[in-house]
Amino acid sequence: MLQATQSRREAEARFGAGVRHDVAKAVRDLGASSALILSTPAQSESAFEMASDLGEMASGVFAKAIMHTPVEVTEAAIAHLDELSADCLVAIGGGSTIGLGKAIAYRTDLPQVAIPTTYAGSEATPILGQTQHGLKTTLSDPKVTPEIVLYDPELVRTLPIPMTVTSALNAMAHAAEAFYAPNRNSETDAEAQRGFEAFARGLPRVLRAPDDLDARLETQRGAWACGRVLGQVGMALHHKLCHTLGGSFDLPHAETHAIVLPHAIAYNARSAEKELQPIVDILGGDSAGGAMHDFAKRMGAPLALRDLGLQEADLDKAAELATKAPYPNPHPITKSGIRKLLQAAWAGEAPAF
Repeated sequence: MLQATQSRREAEARFGAGVRHDVAKAVRDLGASSALILSTPAQSESAFEMASDLGEMASGVFAKAIMHTPVEVTEAAIAHLDELSADCLVAIGGGSTIGLGKAIAYRTDLPQVAIPTTYAGSEATPILGQTQHGLKTTLSDPKVTPEIVLYDPELVRTLPIPMTVTSALNAMAHAAEAFYAPNRNSETDAEAQRGFEAFARGLPRVLRAPDDLDARLETQRGAWACGRVLGQVGMALHHKLCHTLGGSFDLPHAETHAIVLPHAIAYNARSAEKELQPIVDILGGDSAGGAMHDFAKRMGAPLALRDLGLQEADLDKAAELATKAPYPNPHPITKSGIRKLLQAAWAGEAPAF
């Protein structure tokens, strides 16, 4: 395995229908010549399509990425990488695959090309979430950010509507928490607003016409903006809760974000009403949490954690885990408050605050 030696640079996004077929140029632009292609088992066909586009520049395919980036899968991928002469990574897929690429890059410093097939936005951030022994932890390091991202609306044109909606709400969560981050500034506020507006405009259009490439491209631009802002400011309650629920109870990532988001925003709006006003301005309604809940409902998003398999008996443990370690948040974190939030999210009710 070759170690990357070039210096890191600002992530670059390239947008357009068919841009995924420019993957060989992207690899060359990294100064690389041999790529390991990553995917989930379900997207292995797309990985082999990328291998065909790369030709002799494809050193192999590792199609075993799974949700929440388990450390043991990363270690298996690196063992496979050690058998090859790859000098870069190409990850095609959603957050699971892109997370695996970032986890490998963290350990090897290899450069990456990310080709997203969802809207999660992980490809735009220096943040890596990993799961080991039933716990999900996160870290931030510039070397995990993919150097080049290829946003091809043709890859999301057939993304099922339920997955489109939950993935979009996952991305919007980054912008929502950016509005009240303690280290926010005018630039991050503007980026968050751009991302939120792109989804507010584009997602209803996608629901009306799923194969509308212009609408799909607008939502991809939203994903890029929301992902970029996630990498610039600190996240708080919403992301803490979702990592707890995903890592400790194995709930699906995007669906969990979609359900929890209105409740976390309503919880924090009690101390950050002014900061969250852009959500009301963009989505309408009387409150940020209510606006998020109504938007999610209109988009047909899942609303109840119980529908994801979480047991009501698990809510006490989830509240305890989510409040175990202190972290910055605009509204004080209390176990009783988080338990009340989780109850409403579990039952699929409107936000309790």
